[in-house]
Amino acid sequence: MLITRIISGCQTGVDRAAVDTAIELGIQHGGWVPKGRTAEDGELNHQYHVRETPSPDVNLRTEWNVRDSDATLIISSGQLTGGSRFTQQMAHQYKRPLLHIDLVKLSIPEAVEQIIQWLYSTQVGTLNIAGPRRSEDSEIYQRTKVLLRTVLLLGKIERYCPFC
Repeated sequence: MLITRIISGCQTGVDRAAVDTAIELGIQHGGWVPKGRTAEDGELNHQYHVRETPSPDVNLRTEWNVRDSDATLIISSGQLTGGSRFTQQMAHQYKRPLLHIDLVKLSIPEAVEQIIQWLYSTQVGTLNIAGPRRSEDSEIYQRTKVLLRTVLLLGKIERYCPFC
């Protein structure tokens, strides 16, 4: 497992948790955001190394993030709706590997194991991470951070541990 870059649309919730975790762990991050660098909590801070699409249309951002990644991970608490469902459709359209982690059906340890197995089997360099925004799921940001930190830290340990 060697993720070299994490991309997302930087919306609140899963997207933001993904880039915040990447920043904390020193992993390159980026992605596309709508023209104006806006999210549901206002204009994005410039600590996020993202590029603006030529349009404020969030679907264009979603499509370009899928297009520019090796694979997409969608994290949710339940069935996919709205932008998360559109992300799934784009992954199918661009024939990108896709994993949907439903935190209603899986515990964090189960999700960690499933993601790590998937990452090893797909050999992802650039990973697009998507899911619901905070207004749709108030706990998704924190749960996503715990999940991703665990996955990414385990990946680093395995990469540098000669006995693992």
